[in-house]
Amino acid sequence: MSHRPSLFKKISLVKKLFHLLVNCPRWQKSLILYFADSIVFFLATYLALIISSQTLLSFSIVQKHTVYIIPFICAKLFLFTSLGLYRGIVKYTEFGFLYTASKSIFLGQGLLIFISFILPIKITNLLPILPISVQVIDGLITLILVIKIRLIARWLLYSYKSPLKLTQPDQTNIIYQPKSRQTVIIYGAGQAGFQLYQALHQDNLFQVVAFTDDNEQLWKHLINGIQVYSPQKLEYLINRYQVTLVLLAIPSTTPQRKQQILTQLQNLGLEVKTVPTLAEIISGKVSIAQVRKIDICDILGREEVLPDKDLLALNITGKSVLVTGAGGSIGAELCRQIAQQQPRHLVLYELNEFALYSIEIELRETYPDLSCVACLGSVSDYERIKQVINKYEVETIYHAAAYKHVPLVESNPVQGVINNIYGTLVTVKTANECKVDTFVLISTDKAVRPTNIMGATKRVAELILQGLSKEKDTHTRLMMVRFGNVLNSTGSVVPRFQKQIANRQPITITHPDIIRYFMSIPEAARLVIQAGALGKGGEVFLLDMGEPIRIYDLAVQMVELSGLVIGKDIEIQITGLRPGEKLYEELLIEDGNAQKTIHPKIYAAKEAMIPWNKLESYLDQLFLAANSQDIDSLLSILKIIVPEYLGVRVVIADRRPGDPACVTADAQKIKQVLNWQPKHEDLDEIIASTIDWEKSRPT
Repeated sequence: MSHRPSLFKKISLVKKLFHLLVNCPRWQKSLILYFADSIVFFLATYLALIISSQTLLSFSIVQKHTVYIIPFICAKLFLFTSLGLYRGIVKYTEFGFLYTASKSIFLGQGLLIFISFILPIKITNLLPILPISVQVIDGLITLILVIKIRLIARWLLYSYKSPLKLTQPDQTNIIYQPKSRQTVIIYGAGQAGFQLYQALHQDNLFQVVAFTDDNEQLWKHLINGIQVYSPQKLEYLINRYQVTLVLLAIPSTTPQRKQQILTQLQNLGLEVKTVPTLAEIISGKVSIAQVRKIDICDILGREEVLPDKDLLALNITGKSVLVTGAGGSIGAELCRQIAQQQPRHLVLYELNEFALYSIEIELRETYPDLSCVACLGSVSDYERIKQVINKYEVETIYHAAAYKHVPLVESNPVQGVINNIYGTLVTVKTANECKVDTFVLISTDKAVRPTNIMGATKRVAELILQGLSKEKDTHTRLMMVRFGNVLNSTGSVVPRFQKQIANRQPITITHPDIIRYFMSIPEAARLVIQAGALGKGGEVFLLDMGEPIRIYDLAVQMVELSGLVIGKDIEIQITGLRPGEKLYEELLIEDGNAQKTIHPKIYAAKEAMIPWNKLESYLDQLFLAANSQDIDSLLSILKIIVPEYLGVRVVIADRRPGDPACVTADAQKIKQVLNWQPKHEDLDEIIASTIDWEKSRPT
């Protein structure tokens, strides 16, 4: 027992020493290799002498041959250095190193044997020459020991920093499967880059000609015989090797740095693809080999904050949760996130049969132990939604059901009011009647100073929750979460651009200066769940959307990173703003009114509301107008409930690019965001100017 403390100290000391060796600079590791190889050369020569003479050597013989061995070692070290053996990264030692090492050793041995024959006799008397048989044995032993040292070092390094475990790639999921061998550069000379190289090398689909990396310590080193270059050498490498594709193997880099790299590659006129993110690899869903096209998340450079596990679980774990609009983009992702938190029941409520079927099948396959039930129904159907809530004893509701496409709701205002406003009213009142604990409304930035009917209906839905939350008989915690565009949602701009690029069709943009906020669907869903856990009732939560993106710039990046040239391979067409479409979106009705919460990406806003008794009267009139299909009255009432909404429907027949099609609610905001000075700011002046312009047009 008394020896244990000293033993533990020794083990601890060894661990610390090993830690220092692993993490020391690369030049120090090279010096260690020089030293190790020098010892190997000594041992190899003496072992060769022992094997050749078949007896142990006396001290005098050892002393005699040491004079010869020292220059021999120097010659070997010089050859190893010249041929790049000390530029190789030990952790990534493979068969390429075996070839280089063999070549170096046998060249060295051959050179020394050659010198043995041509040196004058006087010199050979001073410098004893070993027999050729000894030199051949020496070369073989040297090769074995040099390789053995590197394999041991590689094993130790991998033991210290375990590599990512790769699953066998599912060939049906690999997006990129070229028909012929393609010349590529791998951007990233770390663990992911090496594993990607291995996967590509095995499949024989690509010819990797170079690595490039931001880490200066890796420059000029070799990975399996392939050199690592500075990113500044990319253009030279592309021209030299006729490279057509760059593969990004930097899954753990920051989104901001990835965006900078993509911007650099964008101007080089070649295709760029990437490996999955670190989170995707660790999850086991994909492997390094599954390179994919650059998507919008890569371009945006948005850094996500790790979710708060307690907030994610608070309203879900062990509870019965209902999601309306479960088949939509946000609704489906909410279901996926909720399923991970182990709810008692997950109730999918959806009107669209196919959408409901799709998400139900996906959840059952992914989470076989999940208690999941699919319910067809409309949010406007009081009896149906009450039956579902009571049957499954629902405790938390995420209300994602809504019509969201601006042009469709603009041309179908009655349906927009019934689904977005009446549906919300029915669902929230039923939830309160059935004593549901928490109700979270999924809102939109289009509800802020709306210029379209869809935005106005979502603002009214917010006002309903705000009004009811102040009523004494409201027991349910009511809150709403407002955010901007989500990436890759159905009908959104990104999938449309991707389809147009794939088909080489012109990319259509409504206005060259239109800007939007973007967020990935999974991030939005996680933040919605966390915001719902923060609320006490009546809050409007805003999600930090980052910086707005100019849609035109987004289209240009997507085209160029696909290896295409604008104006040559594909065109960008400006079609003109659609009715009700804004040049920009906002999240706050009153600027400067957002307050921080405990979550860095979630803010709470205190906004003006309408007392429930007054709002209820307006809603009665609104639903009466909707039921009678009286669109003019419907728009007038919307204007009363939401004063920021202009309620003006401007329709210009045969509208061309450049024709006026949209009246903006806040000219001052336009000037700030776009640095643009409007000719007229007053609504009457804008309409009068438009009429004069129409009259002046040749008929």
